[in-house]
Amino acid sequence: MILGLVFAVVGLCVLSIAADQFVKGAARMAVVLKVAPVVVGAVVVGFGTSAPEMVVSGLAAADGRFDIGVGNIVGSNVANMSLVLGIAALFGTVFVAPNIIRRDGISSVASVVVFATLLQIGLNRWAGGLLVVVLMIWLWLVLRSARVDTVPVNDASVTELVGDKQPKLWLEATRTFLGLTFVAGSAYLLVDGAERVADALGISGGLVGYTLVAVGTSAPELVTAIVAVRQRETELLVGNLLGSNVFNSLAVGGVIGLVGASASLDMSLQVWGALLMVLICVVSWCMMAIGQQVNRVKGVVLLSLWAISIVLLAYVGGANG
Repeated sequence: MILGLVFAVVGLCVLSIAADQFVKGAARMAVVLKVAPVVVGAVVVGFGTSAPEMVVSGLAAADGRFDIGVGNIVGSNVANMSLVLGIAALFGTVFVAPNIIRRDGISSVASVVVFATLLQIGLNRWAGGLLVVVLMIWLWLVLRSARVDTVPVNDASVTELVGDKQPKLWLEATRTFLGLTFVAGSAYLLVDGAERVADALGISGGLVGYTLVAVGTSAPELVTAIVAVRQRETELLVGNLLGSNVFNSLAVGGVIGLVGASASLDMSLQVWGALLMVLICVVSWCMMAIGQQVNRVKGVVLLSLWAISIVLLAYVGGANG
C-alpha cells in the first residue's frame, strides 16, 4: 500500500506540473501559428485543461480499470463544482455573469446529464462515439456564436498563458511535447498507484477514482481558482470550471467509452455516483443563478456536499460489497 501511495502522490505532482506546461505550450504554439483567440480559448485551452483526466481515464480504461477511469470523470465533475468552487468562495465572493449562467451553465449541466444517462445504458463504443459527436456539435456552436460576440471566448485566459512577449515556435513545440510526454508517464504511475491502494484497502477502484485520482487531476483547476479569486477574475474561473465539466463528460467520457468498451463497472458508481454528480452540478448551477454569485455560505454548503457524497458513495459501495 505504501508503494501505491508513493506512486499516486508522485504521479499527481508530476501530472499537475506537466499538464500546466502542456497547456501553456499548446496555447502559445497556436498563437504563433496565428490561430484565432476564440479557437485557442475554447478548443486548445479547453482540451488542454482536461488532458490529465483524459490521459488518466484513457489509460485506466485501456488497462482494464474501467471503474477508475469513470470514477475519475464523475469525481472530477463533482470536485469542480463543489470542492474547487467551494474553496474559491472561501477566499472571496465568486461573481458570475448572467450569460455564463445561461450559456455555459446549461451546456455543463446538459453534458453531465448526457454522460450520466449513458452510464446507465452502458458506456460502450456506440455511447463513446455519441459523446464525441455531441462534443463536436457543442464546439461548433461555441465557435459559431463566438464570431458574433464582441469579446472573444476565454480571451483573458489566453492572454495570461501567452504573456507579453512573442513566443518562439520551437521552444513552445518542445514544451508541448515534453509536457504531453510527462502527462502520459505520470498518469500511468497514478493509475498504477491508485490500483495498488484500492487493492490494499479492499475498496472499489471507482471510489479511489472518485476521490484520490479525481482530486489530483482537478488540482490545476483548484490552484487557478484561488488565483482567479485573488485577482478578481471570478467570471473567467466559473467559465473554465463549467467548460471543464463539458470536456470531461463528452471528450474524456467518449475516449474511455471507445477504449474500454464492454468493461464492467462498479454498480454503486454507475448509479449513485452518477446521481450525485448530476445533483451536485445542478445545485451548484442554481447557487450561481441565485444572486449571480457564490459567497462563503454557499461555498461551505458546496464543500459539505462534496464530503457527504464521498461518505455516501463509500457506504453504498461497502453495502453492495
